[in-house]
Formats: sequence, C-alpha cells, structure tokens
Amino acid sequence: MTDVTIRAKDGGTFYGYLATPAGGAKAPGVVVIQEIFGVNKVMRDITDGLAAQGFTALCPDLFWRQEPGIQITDQTEAEWARAFELYKGFDVAKGVDDLAATLDFLRAHPSCTGKVGAVGYCLGGKLAFLMGTRTSIDAAVGFYAVAIDENLGEAANIKRPVMLHVAEKDQFVPPEAQAKVKQGLAGNSNVTIHSYPGMDHAFARGGGAHYDAQAAKLANQRTADFFKQHLS
Repeated sequence: MTDVTIRAKDGGTFYGYLATPAGGAKAPGVVVIQEIFGVNKVMRDITDGLAAQGFTALCPDLFWRQEPGIQITDQTEAEWARAFELYKGFDVAKGVDDLAATLDFLRAHPSCTGKVGAVGYCLGGKLAFLMGTRTSIDAAVGFYAVAIDENLGEAANIKRPVMLHVAEKDQFVPPEAQAKVKQGLAGNSNVTIHSYPGMDHAFARGGGAHYDAQAAKLANQRTADFFKQHLS
C-alpha cells in the first residue's frame, strides 16, 4: 500500500493511494472515489479492502486543486464545515478530468490487467456516474450519489455497466430527486439501481452516524459481484 503520483491532463500532479493484491499477479483495477472528507482512513480502508478482494485499487486526491492532502473525518462540526467548503469549491468538470487521468494511470500500471471499474461515495457517487457518461471506464458504481438528477441529460452516453445504490431516506437526495433519477435512467439497460428502504445517506460508511451493517454488507456484496462480472 503506497502513495503514487498522477499527472493531471492540464498540468500539475496529485497523489493517489494505491493498494495491490497479495501475490504480485496482475488484477482488474478499481478507482475509488472519495467522499467530501478527502482520502481519509475510511477511503484508504475501502481501497485496502478491494485489494484484499483481488483488485488493484487506487483512490486519488480530488481536492488537490483546493488543498492537497485533505484527510478529515465526519466526527466534528468543524470538520463537517470544512468538508462542505471543499464540496462547494469543487470543480466537477476538473474532477472528472482528474479521474480520467487516474483511469489512464491505473490502466497502464504493471499491477493492472487494463480492465478498470470505479466506485464512489456521496460526491464520489456522482463522479462515478459521470465517469460512466464521460470516460471509457469499464464499469461504475455509485453509493448514495448526490445531484445525479442534474446530469440526466448525459444518460444516453452510458455505454458500459453502471450500478447505483440509493438510500431511500437520504437527507441530501430528496424523494423527488430519487424519482427523477429512476425515471431518467429507466430506459437504459446498462444501468442497475438498488434502493435501500429506511436507509439514510452514508449507510455504508463504517463508524458514521447512519451506518447500517446489514445494508452495507448487501451493497458491498452487490458491488463485488458486479465488478467480478464486468472486469474479469
């Protein structure tokens, strides 16, 4: 497990946390897309967990254009305030460009077979969806993605498998937005949507206020099966 340097398409560099499977054999890749707290312990644990499942996983620092190396938690009001500042200052188009650079880096890495998926959480869930519409990612998964309803005009660009995990009681994605997303993606056979009744935002974030072990286990298993199916 190590930090690597990724070159942005418009110049500059940013780091990513790379975890590879034991044994040294090539494996399918997964880009892990951060929440609004940076590449913190939660994201690193997810990346390590994917490596333990047999993937070469890479979590890039997407807040580097504002402040490199952000690693905060969801445990204090001050950290939440800082996280929302970063979210509001985040350039989504540049973020997708940086994810495309991460995708290129991972595909070319000697530990990767060249097949690469993406999984993202919260803001990262939206970005995973946009990787499905704007990049050549082989498969993408979004957990409790925010503001997808604002990008449904891109749905026709989804040519590869996309899976979304929707928290039905998500405080950041109201029922009308969820309905709009489901309706807007209903005609696309590449998209699979799973809803989790009674679940709030971040139900799969270990240690979070709304963590639910059973729902998290189900969503994570569906994600693992999805990647094994589409990245092998």
